[in-house]
Amino acid sequence: MPSNDARNLLQIAVPTAAVGVVAVAVSGVVAGGKGALGAAVGTLLALVFMGVGLYVLQWTAKTLPQLFQAMGLMLYVAQLLLLLIFVALFKGTSLFDPKTFALALVIATVVWMAAQARAHMKAKIFYVDPDSEKSEKPEKTGSTP
Repeated sequence: MPSNDARNLLQIAVPTAAVGVVAVAVSGVVAGGKGALGAAVGTLLALVFMGVGLYVLQWTAKTLPQLFQAMGLMLYVAQLLLLLIFVALFKGTSLFDPKTFALALVIATVVWMAAQARAHMKAKIFYVDPDSEKSEKPEKTGSTP
């Protein structure tokens, strides 16, 4: 992973994980051990889904840039469907508190998206690559008038 991508990932994942730790602590106080476990699972699920999605989008941007926008839309729809399936499978579980799970999942996802938008706005991305402009110009050969 290039250093810029790793830096963006850190700027996104660290705030999300920090909010997840707070959600686990608050859920533990409010709903006990099952609440803390639910919040931990929700946060971890959001981190994994969004992290994999970011990796796939970065890979698509580098290898198939013409498919970037379509892949982004498809990826977000797939993430929502997978989360819906996960929530439906664990709807009546007694393993963890489903309410704290859902709340932590939503909060972690919103923080991830906000941090991703902030990281993108602060990134210094060239609109024109200055090095490629120099190398693409043919040198003048022959006599000049």
